[in-house]
Amino acid sequence: MVIGGFLIIPLTEATALLFGALIGVIWLGTVPLTSGMVGQVFGARYLGTLYGVVFLGHQLGAFLGAWWAGRMFETSGSYDAVWWTSVALGVMAAAIHVFIDDRKAELVAVSPSA
Repeated sequence: MVIGGFLIIPLTEATALLFGALIGVIWLGTVPLTSGMVGQVFGARYLGTLYGVVFLGHQLGAFLGAWWAGRMFETSGSYDAVWWTSVALGVMAAAIHVFIDDRKAELVAVSPSA
């Protein structure tokens, strides 16, 4: 919503500062929720490893997003497509998360094969 609002309202120094402040407040607000859900679903035993995989995915996304944004700016001279893609990805992520089952996963014992 913050990014969408930033694209719609007129760009001024005040709106840029407000955008920066709002993003700064909410940017990492999902970290404790994500790590808590990984721990709730899979337990504390593998939390470090599983959250490391999640964090790696976030870092790859950040790298690719920054790289792609630069390429888009070089190609078109504007970040508009990048901002609107960001909004669309946020909406898609929210829609996908509606279906997350956050109940504890049932562990299945695997017997050694003979």
